[in-house]
Amino acid sequence: MNKPDYMGMLDAIIEENKKTGTVPRVLLHSCCAPCSSYCVQVLSEAFYVTVFYYNPNIYPDEEYEHRVREQERFLSEFPTKYPVKFIEGDFEKDRFYNEVAKGLESEPERGARCVKCFKLRLGETAKLAAREHFDYFCTTLTISPQKDPVLLNTIGNKLGQEYGVPFLPSEFRKREGYKRSTEISREYGMYRQDYCGCEYSVR
Repeated sequence: MNKPDYMGMLDAIIEENKKTGTVPRVLLHSCCAPCSSYCVQVLSEAFYVTVFYYNPNIYPDEEYEHRVREQERFLSEFPTKYPVKFIEGDFEKDRFYNEVAKGLESEPERGARCVKCFKLRLGETAKLAAREHFDYFCTTLTISPQKDPVLLNTIGNKLGQEYGVPFLPSEFRKREGYKRSTEISREYGMYRQDYCGCEYSVR
């Protein structure tokens, strides 16, 4: 079975909105500034983007602070067609350990612990999108060559149905998106971490 063309789906939504002269609001969950770079570049051409930084998995505390401040700095400096806003979520690290990691500490990367982590972070994004009446929500996670875009889009779609806000389909790593994110990172002198985020990925 062929993998869905998520970027083609995104193109179709953008084209339909252009026909009607609509500029929708999208809440973009961001895992970090480097990954957000290309996603923001693409989406801000056709959407009012609000970047939501909700990552209770980040370890240690200093790393969390470093990443979230880098996210803010990048957004303040990066030129966009439509304005981009920023929301920092709560750093609920105890919630990550209790709801995600507990019992799964020995799981390998891309295993069950990661799936629960995606569900937690995208779930909070969907909740906020519903509460604040966004037209869509989305995630930067699909830009990573290490992440499964089918899994992420499947989780997003299910949460979208649950909370009543459509999940914007994407596979941002396509069309040299990941490469472009590394180029933008260099252009803006961004800090690029060498692990996903949690203490288990450090190991």
